[in-house]
Amino acid sequence: MFTIGCHLSASKGYTAMGKQALEIGANTFQFFTRNPRGGRAKPINEKDIKKFLELAELNGINIILAHAPYTLNACSADEKVREFAINTMEDDLKRMEYTPGNYYNFHPGSHVGQGVEIGIKYITEMLNKLLKPEQTTTVLLETMAGKGSEVGRSFEELKEILDKVELKDKMGVCLDTCHVYDAGYDIVNNLDGVLKEFDQMIGLDKLKAIHLNDSKNPFESHKDRHEKIGEGSLGMEAIERIINHSKLKTLPFFLETPNEIDGYEKEIQLLKGIYK
Repeated sequence: MFTIGCHLSASKGYTAMGKQALEIGANTFQFFTRNPRGGRAKPINEKDIKKFLELAELNGINIILAHAPYTLNACSADEKVREFAINTMEDDLKRMEYTPGNYYNFHPGSHVGQGVEIGIKYITEMLNKLLKPEQTTTVLLETMAGKGSEVGRSFEELKEILDKVELKDKMGVCLDTCHVYDAGYDIVNNLDGVLKEFDQMIGLDKLKAIHLNDSKNPFESHKDRHEKIGEGSLGMEAIERIINHSKLKTLPFFLETPNEIDGYEKEIQLLKGIYK
């Protein structure tokens, strides 16, 4: 089954997101747990959650992806920023258990001149503090484009984080097609080679989701600017190979392209048309 969705606004609740996803032909969706540039989250509406779970079961929405706010930086040089990251993720993981068995994605963060090793130390300390054996949520590290002092720009850096996490079964990776291409992994001309490298370094069993985005910038630019599907430096042929690759095609794909909801609907129909 082709599992495809896009980023939706959580402002009206889970049921509204589920209905909107179905209306545009999606069978999954991504959402921010709270304001992406802030810290507050709306209280959980248990009645809304119950209705959403019923809607999801009835319509085959089997997995959804929550995205942490951009302000969550677990490896900041500022202790207060790190405290915010810990408190935010702790709250988010509690909230995720209202919709059990789903994914929670976050950007590893920026070490802001402290160095990658210090950054990775802070990230893994946070994860080892927060992950619980009883949780049903899988936490995903997102592959990053490598701008500034971002951690997670290479498979090696992601592996180092995963290796240091104690509850390894609670962790996975979300591969962003724009980010990895911008970071220097040539998924246009050497998709098999990139996936082989990922498998050898991390293990394809840890790859849980794909952010499906084209890129406004050329290969290895380290810019992180998403483009609409088929309109960037990846191009339509590469996108078609990605969604139909035997090692990727059963994963959930999430669009983060620069679109309004009608644009997402068109892209979802386009991708369904080339999925084999």
